[in-house]
Amino acid sequence: MLRRKPTRLELKLDDIEEFENIRKDLETRKKQKEDVDVVGGSDGEGAIGLSSDPKSREQMINDRIGYKPQAKPNNRSSQFGSFEF
Repeated sequence: MLRRKPTRLELKLDDIEEFENIRKDLETRKKQKEDVDVVGGSDGEGAIGLSSDPKSREQMINDRIGYKPQAKPNNRSSQFGSFEF
């Protein structure tokens, strides 16, 4: 394998300005999200994330990923079909 000299990267003024703008946007979004969480906490939504109840935590994760579990019937005919013995 051929070795080559490292590529020199130059930081331009435009790059710095773009970085600062993106960082400010992220900070404002984070601040708005925190404000919404504080306001939403009175409705009980924020309390779900802090509770130690495993069922609510599991439900919150399922909602976040879009998983909707189906109830499983416990009788044999649903597991094996309608076989006659």
